Amino acid sequence: MLNKMFLTALIAIAFASCQNSSKQKPSETTESHDTHDEVKFQYTAYSADFEVFAEADAFVVGEKANVLSHFSRLPDFKALESGSMTIYLMVNGKEVSQKLDKPSRKGIYSFDIQPETAGKGSLKFVIQSDNGTFEVVVPEITVFTSDKEALEASGKLVISKTNTTVFTKEQTWKVDFATDFPRNEPFGQVIKTTAQVQSSQGDEIIVSAKTNGIVMISGNAVLEGKDVSKGQVLFSISGSEMADNNISVRYSEAKNNLEKAKADYERSTELAKDKIVSAKDLLSAKNQYDNAKAVFDNLNTNFSASGQSVKSPMSGFVKQVLIKNGTYVDAGQPIVVVAQNKTLLLNAEVQQKYASMLGSIVSANIRTVQDNQTYSLEQLNGKVLSFGKATNSDNFLIPVALQIDNIGSFTAGGFVEVYLKTVTNTLALTVPTTSLLEDQGAFFVYVQVTPELFEKREVKIGATDGVRTEIRTGLNSDERVVTKGAILIKLAQATGSLDAHSGHVH
Repeated sequence: MLNKMFLTALIAIAFASCQNSSKQKPSETTESHDTHDEVKFQYTAYSADFEVFAEADAFVVGEKANVLSHFSRLPDFKALESGSMTIYLMVNGKEVSQKLDKPSRKGIYSFDIQPETAGKGSLKFVIQSDNGTFEVVVPEITVFTSDKEALEASGKLVISKTNTTVFTKEQTWKVDFATDFPRNEPFGQVIKTTAQVQSSQGDEIIVSAKTNGIVMISGNAVLEGKDVSKGQVLFSISGSEMADNNISVRYSEAKNNLEKAKADYERSTELAKDKIVSAKDLLSAKNQYDNAKAVFDNLNTNFSASGQSVKSPMSGFVKQVLIKNGTYVDAGQPIVVVAQNKTLLLNAEVQQKYASMLGSIVSANIRTVQDNQTYSLEQLNGKVLSFGKATNSDNFLIPVALQIDNIGSFTAGGFVEVYLKTVTNTLALTVPTTSLLEDQGAFFVYVQVTPELFEKREVKIGATDGVRTEIRTGLNSDERVVTKGAILIKLAQATGSLDAHSGHVH
């Protein structure tokens, strides 16, 4: 098997016109030039950067042959819209070429070359664009000595068109389309489950009341979803109108006690110089001053005469407001939840039958429900934190905790689908899940016969990790399948047959 990155596949399909053939008697052996024009060969080749699909007249010595070439960029399979192109036909050391400065139509280059010698050779396309110079090679082509030889060779090349659909390059360029080979890769047991998204403990904090009182929220400073900065005042707690445990009274009392203790200490210090006050009384005055200062400083840091000003301990956003404006709260009561949501926890639960496999979980794929996007654990800089050694008492499921970075697609409190992947040494043939189409319980893929002809093939599937699906039967590793846009080919098949050359420039 050729290297898949630089695979060059040669597919030759001969087309003969039934009408012109019927004009010739069966005994005729001389072919007209018209017959040469009607014999077509198709070539497909790939490089790391381009796909080329060419439909060419038979290469006959001394006769001009048209090579209608379609160029698609990889990996997006969009048309090459600009750049010069040179074609080289090389046979037995002799070379003929033609250069075109631009495509005759988006993605299409129409060459006319005249072979000079017969034999086996190759076609090389050299692309020069703003991004550099690239080559795509068709490694095996044949230049015939006569039209008769070309016609005989074309008759031996029969491609089955059973259950196939034509989907032209012009159509694929207009939609999200791609093809690729299946992969033989390690593919172990996959555990599908759901998980609730939660903020990690380091990214979320509850702001609580530090005293009893009435919560006063000013303006729109505290609204769920509103951004806050570290040190920003969120609300205040006032007890000025309360008869008991009034923080304003306690603040004024602490301030007065500090002022009295300070005056007593300063007076004792002066009297001690004249030995009027003993060292013991001076030490007692200093102790009372220090205690009063500690009490006042503590209240002054967190409170004022009007009450407590509560500040945000970190930058983030207001996740939840737990009380209403004017509510009475006790010291320690939660009031606001501030979160950053930079790091999230996924709390999943799996059935008991998977208990023996939890220790071998190495990765996971996470699919968001709201936009149907799938991410690998590695893309989210995630890791498996832990898995339970016992079941939950309420549902008898085993918890599994994952940690991920929030890239903006996840909402705390929501749910996601999780595909837990276990380590394995077993190889399996897999395709992207987007390749699969389901029809009445059976699964199908579209296998590429040529870049414009696709065969609908039934396959038997195995496990899936949300991104790729195991193919057990129905497909070989060297068969290129449609990975994006399969549903569009199905719709084209449902609408009926299309002209194989619709949209082509001849």
